[in-house]
Amino acid sequence: MNHPAILETKEALGETTLIADPAAIVEFCRYLKHDEKYIRLSGITAVDWHPAEPRFEAVYHLHSIELNKRLRIKCRLSGTNPEIDSVTPVWYGANWYEREVYDMFGITFRNHPNLVRILMPTDWEGFPLRKDYPVHGYKYGYGNE
Repeated sequence: MNHPAILETKEALGETTLIADPAAIVEFCRYLKHDEKYIRLSGITAVDWHPAEPRFEAVYHLHSIELNKRLRIKCRLSGTNPEIDSVTPVWYGANWYEREVYDMFGITFRNHPNLVRILMPTDWEGFPLRKDYPVHGYKYGYGNE
């Protein structure tokens, strides 16, 4: 596969991972869906590499039903202001995956139709899957008064 958004390709254990330019994620995903037949987005997650920089990776898992192939896309994001464009214009099903990543890691998805918490209460402080998040949470004792 050859596309200008691909920064690096990794093959391991029969799996392909593409490191992609986060600035081109929407256009790249459109290409993968329409030209490479990865019509199914099976999930989006993130990894926190704290204290390394870039701190975060947004990880997209794609599936080509027709070709029976899977593909992993990773975009490296800064720890200072982690944000990337939403891929909901490509796969509307990205909506809840992106909300979960936002809720747990604090990664903002620009142009998302409704980027609000999905798992934690709306008044929750912080992002629980960040490596520097306190073990007992910022609301230690909450509900145990």
